Amino acid sequence: MKARIAATLGHRKQYPIIRIYRYVYNDQTVYWETAPCCDQQSTVYDTKGNVLCHPDGGITGKGDGQCANFEKRKANERLVWQDPR
Repeated sequence: MKARIAATLGHRKQYPIIRIYRYVYNDQTVYWETAPCCDQQSTVYDTKGNVLCHPDGGITGKGDGQCANFEKRKANERLVWQDPR
């Protein structure tokens, strides 16, 4: 996630600001990075930084369909980071 944070800080501030949350999803710890805006997909990563899916956003608002149950199955939300600028 450090690389994702560094990449975000390397670009101009987005609106809404980027946030990263930690959850338990399908019995594993995952990180959900919000999308900056409009028709962009948010991203869920595993603890090694691998992309698991895009649960929402995009033209349909439903992401890539790879974790359609993310909203219902995520648990133990914790805000890990948000753009401080």
